[in-house]
Amino acid sequence: MPLLINLRHLESCPVRLAGRVNVSELDIDPHDEVIRVSQPVEYELEVQSVDNGLLLQGHLHLTLDCQCVRCLKPFPYSLKLDHWACHLPLQGEDAVAVDNDCVDLTPFLREDILLAFPQHPLCNTECRGLPRTLMGNPKKASNADRVGKGLSAWAELNKLKL
Repeated sequence: MPLLINLRHLESCPVRLAGRVNVSELDIDPHDEVIRVSQPVEYELEVQSVDNGLLLQGHLHLTLDCQCVRCLKPFPYSLKLDHWACHLPLQGEDAVAVDNDCVDLTPFLREDILLAFPQHPLCNTECRGLPRTLMGNPKKASNADRVGKGLSAWAELNKLKL
């Protein structure tokens, strides 16, 4: 079930919301090979009516299943948005959609969660990457090989009739 707030409940006082939103309801697809979302988003929010809009404040938490970009080891990544805030206008050109006096807050959570995803997840800052034995030892070319390859490239270019 998406995260909905009824505007009538906000007329007298702010509303506190706490719970979880399933991944399927958030519709998060990071299109990234090293980040997977499999656990629900936990939230604690306070919603209040402010100047023809809604002000959301609170905390969001999500644990991502990541793969280190250096060593390829899987690890959990704790994504925390503490002191998260969002203002949603109820009037004007950027007004949020109101359906039966309810506003769906899910798209706004999704947007800020996606923006907070790590760009290059690392299992730890000191990760040194794959061990040398797994990366293989490339054969070092001798100077003679380098010169021979360099000459053949120029020889091929000299064959061109311009």
